[in-house]
Amino acid sequence: MPPNSASHSGATQASMADRTREGLQNKKRWVKRYRTEVAASMSSVLSTFAAVSNSPCCSAASAAAQSYQFPLDSVKTRMQTYKYNSFIDCVKHTYRTEKFRGFFRGVAAPMASVTLVRTISFSVYQRSKYTYAAWLKQNFGMDPLVHVNTPGTYPNLATVACFGAAGATAGSFITLVACPFELTKVSAQVSVLLADKNKSNGADPKSSGAVAASYQNKGTFQTAKNIVKHRGLAGLYSGFNLHLLRDTLGTAIYFMTYESSKQLLATYSGDRSPTNPFAVLFAGGLCGVVSWALIYPIDSAKSIYQRNSLTVCKEDTVTRAPKIQFMNRRMYRGLGVSMGRSCVVNSIFFSVFEFIKKHINALED
Repeated sequence: MPPNSASHSGATQASMADRTREGLQNKKRWVKRYRTEVAASMSSVLSTFAAVSNSPCCSAASAAAQSYQFPLDSVKTRMQTYKYNSFIDCVKHTYRTEKFRGFFRGVAAPMASVTLVRTISFSVYQRSKYTYAAWLKQNFGMDPLVHVNTPGTYPNLATVACFGAAGATAGSFITLVACPFELTKVSAQVSVLLADKNKSNGADPKSSGAVAASYQNKGTFQTAKNIVKHRGLAGLYSGFNLHLLRDTLGTAIYFMTYESSKQLLATYSGDRSPTNPFAVLFAGGLCGVVSWALIYPIDSAKSIYQRNSLTVCKEDTVTRAPKIQFMNRRMYRGLGVSMGRSCVVNSIFFSVFEFIKKHINALED
């Protein structure tokens, strides 16, 4: 081989190696820039898989974060919208009338949307958190993010307000994305019950009974098309106001509880790291339980209203939304199911989320 050919080959290889290194560095910079979104999407997939692969009692997700899991989410919705004597009674009735398929109705919509909604939620939360922190520093001279990351500190009014405002912002934003998905899920879960109820009541087959029956055994996209057919495009946002209220309050409580309890536990244990594994595990489970406990009647009212909207056409008027009654036992049916499953999956989610984020931050540029 001529000398000039060898030198040219060596230069080409060196150039390729440089481009490869540059490409890896660009990828690392991109991952670090979007570490919240990357960590949230990966954690969502892993926590969802863990919940589905685990025993049924561990299937879970927080309403505030919009992660739906089956089959317990189906039982929860049925208990909210129809009267059963107990959790076991609901499970037995569902299996007797619809077999195992009844527990997994509407699964496609949430499984398709869970990662998207989680990623958007955490992205909006992260950016809102820094925006509100900058505003608090400018107007009150205190940076809540510096405070919360300082070892030995405890939550204060500024940190709670910052995390709550950022959570509320994220919750209100994701409602625009999540509402149609959740409506198709609810329609799939209760369509059989709704149609049977209208038949047993002798409803006019050309009105509510026929409309309700048309939702049976439909896939996610067919259900969405059916909703548009009967109620127009706006029908996909039936119950939007209640959904917005639930997610705004619920997500505010969710992130306030997580961030504050994580800081409190890390300080109490004497750990200088704000992401102490035990603190993250406990805070993740606690935020799911607390948010559900405080907003559950709103979620019940939303589910009942969305159920009622499935029996009417666009020219009809949906019955008035049920009152949000925090002292009414009926509005808490299925709460135990939701709290138990939410505790498990949020513990898994935040443990994986903080682990991935920590390792992304450690990447060298």
